[in-house]
Amino acid sequence: MKEGRKFIAYSPALDLSTSAGTFELARERFEEAVRIFFKELIRTGTLEEVLSDLGWQKQQKEWVPPLVISQELESIRLPAYHFTPPS
Repeated sequence: MKEGRKFIAYSPALDLSTSAGTFELARERFEEAVRIFFKELIRTGTLEEVLSDLGWQKQQKEWVPPLVISQELESIRLPAYHFTPPS
């Protein structure tokens, strides 16, 4: 995704994201984040628990991520209101 000048790399299957000023750097950072994520899950012995919580299913000897069945782009515009928090 792109938000302003930042590129956002996000995986719904891992609920993991990162950002950078360029597409290439966002991709590199995301790959590093995924490596660290799985390394920590294995180190802490929580791989199966976390993947199950994220909707992954173990089929035979492989983990299968949840299937994305649709991806759509929808623009939503909201009026900008000045909000003053209560004192």
